[in-house]
Amino acid sequence: MMSTINFQAIREAEGLKEILSDIRINIEQRINLNKYSHQKSVTLNGNKIMRICLLAGLSCPDERTMEELEAVQLSKTSNRIFDSFFTTHNLSTIYSAMFKLRYRKLPIDWDNLNVKSKLFNAEMFRGRQLLLNDTVLDEWLLNTNSFSGSGKAGRIPYLNLNIGTYEDNIPALLNLNGRDITNTQILVAGTTGSGKSNLLAVLLNEIRSLSIESSYPVNFLLFDYKGEFSDPANNAWLNLFEVDRSSILDPISAPLPFNPFKDFVGKAQNEINLYSTELATAICSIDNARMSANMSNRLSEAIINSYKRTQNKAVSFDLILKEYTTQQPERDRDKDDSIKSVLKQLIRTNLFAKEDTVDLIKESFIVKMDGFPKDGPIAKAIVYFIVSKLNTIYEKLPKQAMDDDCVELRHFSIIDEAHYMLGFDNKPLRDLIAVGRNKGLSIILATQNMDSYKSEYFDFYANAQYPLIMKQQSINDGVIKDLFGVSGNEFQEIKQAISSLQKGELIIKNPTAIALGMGKRYKKIKVSHLI
Repeated sequence: MMSTINFQAIREAEGLKEILSDIRINIEQRINLNKYSHQKSVTLNGNKIMRICLLAGLSCPDERTMEELEAVQLSKTSNRIFDSFFTTHNLSTIYSAMFKLRYRKLPIDWDNLNVKSKLFNAEMFRGRQLLLNDTVLDEWLLNTNSFSGSGKAGRIPYLNLNIGTYEDNIPALLNLNGRDITNTQILVAGTTGSGKSNLLAVLLNEIRSLSIESSYPVNFLLFDYKGEFSDPANNAWLNLFEVDRSSILDPISAPLPFNPFKDFVGKAQNEINLYSTELATAICSIDNARMSANMSNRLSEAIINSYKRTQNKAVSFDLILKEYTTQQPERDRDKDDSIKSVLKQLIRTNLFAKEDTVDLIKESFIVKMDGFPKDGPIAKAIVYFIVSKLNTIYEKLPKQAMDDDCVELRHFSIIDEAHYMLGFDNKPLRDLIAVGRNKGLSIILATQNMDSYKSEYFDFYANAQYPLIMKQQSINDGVIKDLFGVSGNEFQEIKQAISSLQKGELIIKNPTAIALGMGKRYKKIKVSHLI
């Protein structure tokens, strides 16, 4: 019996996705008919385009040559074809048989990874050339098959992220959704130039590529403080996350497409009272506004009265300001205090729509944040109210699915420059982390220094599955001791390891060594280069 080819760790050719982009465009133009242009355009994920080209290539009976294989240049960054490419629709045995049929006359070493990778890419290039003929592409698109088997597409995808290599080129894997993983939170600490943005891109690329073709795709919301991911010059990055520019939300260009306030129709008055206190605290915290006890009570009362005006439907900043002014002594109503100043800033910037027109969980978005000062009230308000909205959505979702091996992940929130959101009692962020495991939510918090994660309000390290430590501007001794449980020589060793990290390197806890009380308490990882 013919042995099946092992397709694990197949590498992409250099510039593969760009080379196949013309096929994507041709197919999407045929799918997105002009008369239905008012609908959101359908975009095809990278795996689907590669699969179409591969199958088209393997369908071609032309003679293969070794020269074709030698001409294929593999990716210098070792970008790989994800295992889900082969498990979706359970086609791996068919691929194996077709490869051996087409290359039966050539001396192929089927155990050589580089050779297999070149074969794989050569067939995609062959399929691309074939499909660039409009007649052939139309014939392919019009071809139908009544086979309805879904293979493994209905299973929860196993999100075992390959983010780089340990020493000796051993793959560095982060298991996000195995049944034995206690939570899915990831913390990233790294100074400017440490490779933090590339690490975030690697994490997102792995999460999306492993899940996008399954029945359980993992969507994301990224707060892009530096504007890198939303920069038109970096449009190619979006393909890595299976999104396009329609996913970018720019609050300067248009209000964010949802109402940030809760709807309390049918809810008890006590819920509104509690929410009013939390919201009043947040409005003052995002601008470090000074307020007396009277001002605090006045703002809470204004929020409660606003809900009375709307009959418990979602309120607005304008209505809160109006009710707050009404609560002031008559002689002070024309004067601005710190609370009115914050509310007026939020009204002027017109950050949010009056109604929800998108579902933040069912789609992926990148929020362009570089138009606002990072530590200013507007940037804080955007993150605070989006996180609050995510909480509101998650409260209504059923518990996530699970099978024998994995639990479902629905969504990732990625907050870069997170230290700006950790300096006050950010209840929505704490709530979002608490909800995480039961509802299929994960958070990636990225900041400049490790000590940002331990504040008087919350110990984020204690609630993180994977703290990833990159190059630091300054190293907090207490955080190292708490995080790794070390002292003396072990402490000095870890401190030295952090100090000597180069761009694109990180250290991570070694739970096995910590549990056994022997060996190094950390491992060093060289992160894959992606962007």
